[in-house]
Amino acid sequence: MANNGIISALDIGSTKICCFIGEADENDVIRVTGIGHQASQGVRAGLIVDMESAEQSVLSAVHAAEQMAGVTIRSSIVNLTGGHPCSHSHSFEHPLRGGAIDDMDIRRLLHECGTDTDVNERTLIHAIPVGYVVDGANGIRDPRGLHGSSFGVRMHKVSAKAGAVHNMATCVSRCLLDVSDIVVGAYAAGLGCLVEDEIDLGVTVIDMGGGTTSLAVFYDGALVHVDSIQIGGGHVTNDIARGLSTPVPQAERLKTLHGNCLSSHADDREMVTVPQVAPDEDGQPVQIPKSFLVGIVAPRIEETIELVRSRLEASGLDKIAGRRVVLTGGASQLPGVAELARQILNKQVRLGKPRGLTGLAEATSGPAFSACAGLLSFAVDDRGDARGLTTPQRATAGGLFGRLGGWLRENF
Repeated sequence: MANNGIISALDIGSTKICCFIGEADENDVIRVTGIGHQASQGVRAGLIVDMESAEQSVLSAVHAAEQMAGVTIRSSIVNLTGGHPCSHSHSFEHPLRGGAIDDMDIRRLLHECGTDTDVNERTLIHAIPVGYVVDGANGIRDPRGLHGSSFGVRMHKVSAKAGAVHNMATCVSRCLLDVSDIVVGAYAAGLGCLVEDEIDLGVTVIDMGGGTTSLAVFYDGALVHVDSIQIGGGHVTNDIARGLSTPVPQAERLKTLHGNCLSSHADDREMVTVPQVAPDEDGQPVQIPKSFLVGIVAPRIEETIELVRSRLEASGLDKIAGRRVVLTGGASQLPGVAELARQILNKQVRLGKPRGLTGLAEATSGPAFSACAGLLSFAVDDRGDARGLTTPQRATAGGLFGRLGGWLRENF
């Protein structure tokens, strides 16, 4: 968190770019003071594909939020939806030197297992302790004060392609902003819309964005798995545009006003006006039954949810994730998505919206803004993320003898 209490979040998505500026009080309650969002340009499937266009979109969103909040931000926490984020779990253990486990022991252990940054052209995004182990006893959340001969941790690491991370950071830096931290999009969305009971008991968050659909599994109070699929709401729009020979903006409008994932008996009788692609403005619109539009939308959403189910089963965490699913992201607002997900996944499904924040306008309190809300929450509480943790140091007297005494206490 910034020293003056001002925090900012930047959600760089395939269809929109959103900036939240907030203030956190002494109880870590966040009040949003500035909001800016802009149609995304230069971003495809969560990746920067046109640096100049993406830079202008980010600048417009940040400027609008700064004007509303009446402040100028110097850094921001940013989400990452592209770069093929993937999960790896590792266990680390080392012997104890006697005495009760304290904060310094925990910090040393996390530093040892959470500092790897680049492996096979991938960059470490998160290093999250899932559970501690003392003398073989698992499932320990807070090991402080415990005695034992060995002390370990099970670490969940999330990495992404280094090029995608570098391009995202470069785009933000060209807007004269420092990247204070990077958070995987599905993780941020979960932090923005979940309640603590869901995180403890097990839940799957499906963040349906414009260019990607990401999933995150939470269990026992921590993130245990992330994955992403390169399909989003923008693909539904493109399917409509191709299937009905209509311009993309009109296809987006048809999807928003008349789109549905579930058919009804009235669809054959309800007619929808579809503007046609024409070289001039004389192209005559055509009338089609709504059932034809539903027949385009439903298969793409069904395919997306089935791919999520396959990825979840392949991870081996389908059972750990429990029977609860939270849908969030802009594409989750399409009518019938929750019902279709309930049928395909055979789980309880609800729609997730930003929670835990004050000051949000009604227009920015929907599922499309869960990730940005979660970024602000992460800025206040990173939930023990050990990435980039510095080497532990104890307070010692100055000078050579003070440092030597500190080294002896650390190692003997």
